[in-house]
Amino acid sequence: MWLRYRAPYDWPAMLAFLAARCIPGIERCQGEVYRRSFEWCGRPGTVQVSPANGAQLRVELSGVAPGAVAALVARLRRVFDLDAEPARIQAELGRDALMAQLLARRPGLRVAQGWDGFEQAMRTVLGQQVTVAAAMTLAGRLVQRHGQPLALAAAGLSHVFPRASAIAGLTLEGLGMPRARAVTLTTLANALLASPDLLDPGQASHTALERLLKLKGIGPWSAQYLALRQLGDADALPLGDVALIKALQVLEGVEADLAHRAQAWRPWRAYAAQHLWTSLSDLRPPVASQAQ
Repeated sequence: MWLRYRAPYDWPAMLAFLAARCIPGIERCQGEVYRRSFEWCGRPGTVQVSPANGAQLRVELSGVAPGAVAALVARLRRVFDLDAEPARIQAELGRDALMAQLLARRPGLRVAQGWDGFEQAMRTVLGQQVTVAAAMTLAGRLVQRHGQPLALAAAGLSHVFPRASAIAGLTLEGLGMPRARAVTLTTLANALLASPDLLDPGQASHTALERLLKLKGIGPWSAQYLALRQLGDADALPLGDVALIKALQVLEGVEADLAHRAQAWRPWRAYAAQHLWTSLSDLRPPVASQAQ
């Protein structure tokens, strides 16, 4: 199938973001193609996404019952931010001089969304205070030990990401992370089992943030990052993110203050953050980011 979007769309930036965060066993980027495994309506499946002519993405699905395709398409549209309005974002966010410069450099940059609440919550906690590469190594270990193996493994995909029920109650020893972080993973798994709507996209962020911040191990950075990457809050911004602070200082000097500057980026601070993170891609060596 083909999924349309409002042009422009920066597929190279989207693919680069996904490639850096591919979890071994469930995701793979090769050439211009992104592949991943998933569980849908109780059945394992796979998806392959690539660019196509005419402002659309080409999608190939396998293992999905015909009656479940419509709901899965809605998920894919959210994950790849296909319903964004780049002209509106350009007009409003571009009123700020720095953002106008970054928008011109990367027109059509989108904010990728998490596949589902539990997976994104695990990614976010695994990424606390470590590099993206280290977080993906930990996520790969989690998948290998607790994920569901694919019966027909292919194209580098071998497992489906673990369910919350498979993680709740575990100690998660031996993954190579601090014990407190392992406890946070199981805390989140139990919280999502008790409140499946905890990370439902589209809900009022302030309500979700209040609930998240009550969980041990979830601080302002993690809560805001989940609002940005999972709840779909276009104005979410993890102010304490090391890479965001570094990017702003590289662009505007060491005295630049992220909290102060970000006021000019409302109500599109999530897109401003994505532009700042992406601006670091040309730096060598790359700046470590918490962004998972």
